Amino acid sequence: MKFETQAIHVGQLPDPTTGAVIVPVYQTSTFHQQGLGEHKGYEYSRTGNPTRTALEQVIAALEEGRFGLAYASGIAASAAVLTLFKAGDNIVVGDDLYGGSYRLFEKVFKKFGMTITYADMDDLGSFRKAITPQTRLVWVETPTNPLLKLIDLKALAAITKKAGVLLAVDNTFASPYFQKPLLLGADIVVHSTTKYIAGHSDLIGGAVVVNDDELYKQLKFYQNATGAVPGPWDCWLTIRGLRTLSVRMREHNANAVYLAKFLHGHARVKKVHYPGLPSHPQHKLARIQMSGFGGMISIELHGGLKAVKRFVKPLRIFRLGESLGGVESLMTYPAKMSHGSVPREERLALGITDDFLRISVGIENKEDLKEDLSGALAAI
Repeated sequence: MKFETQAIHVGQLPDPTTGAVIVPVYQTSTFHQQGLGEHKGYEYSRTGNPTRTALEQVIAALEEGRFGLAYASGIAASAAVLTLFKAGDNIVVGDDLYGGSYRLFEKVFKKFGMTITYADMDDLGSFRKAITPQTRLVWVETPTNPLLKLIDLKALAAITKKAGVLLAVDNTFASPYFQKPLLLGADIVVHSTTKYIAGHSDLIGGAVVVNDDELYKQLKFYQNATGAVPGPWDCWLTIRGLRTLSVRMREHNANAVYLAKFLHGHARVKKVHYPGLPSHPQHKLARIQMSGFGGMISIELHGGLKAVKRFVKPLRIFRLGESLGGVESLMTYPAKMSHGSVPREERLALGITDDFLRISVGIENKEDLKEDLSGALAAI
């Protein structure tokens, strides 16, 4: 089956009891057992729930993976991956990443005795140099949050496999519609399903997809043991959202390409970060590695923080707020929002300056979006 068909049918057979074509919300904490050790596959909803099973199966299929696991948030999914490791293990991380992931690495897992090494996302060789005999995992985002950098996943996977190290890819920005890290050599794919997969800004969720049986067994054990699982209603909402993922991603992409071209030529915009522009340093890689460029744009304005404040005030359609990937357009100020946990000097070194804005382009009419941005830029 092709992607669009998988999104609507995998894990979503008609309900055997009623024939309902939509997966029911199994809003139950426990399940009847016919006798000691005799049940129908489910015992307790932390361990497993039929609605969650449907979600896990379809997400795995969309990522071309064998096993999917759903979590209560993207960060919970990330934490689940990190529980695979122990004190003394080293993790190499791409230096441009979501502020919440940075906080998880620096403020939580470092306390457990893991060491974190940051590699330059602009230099594939820096990952090779950063790997030591203690390294157990390489973790990257591509495209990154918020600078929208890309890294060659096939080349990176060749490095990690030679070193006997696992490769985890946060695929939230691209979504499985535009990028399949497992097919490019990754061992683990992580998602904040809050974003494009669910797509409607009405839930918090996360997911991990793997192919390896042993990795799955370990992750499944920790999922049950730590209990950071989504409730059945959130699972149902996520399924409902991802059924239209292909349609939404095409619209996100089309609108973002249109707006990136507009912003790229505007006198009040210092720089546009978008892999769909020929000016992007990894534009050629994006055309090879991804089947689309996505709905995220980042911009730098002339005029510093004062310009940012003037720019966001008159916006009518773009909403200033956290998160991304919903059908509505959002504007985020990373220095105070998504990357507020990253020390200022580190943010500046990465290029996340005081005049930097991250744009999640929605699926509204592209001319309305352009008009809204034009009015905001005129106010600078």
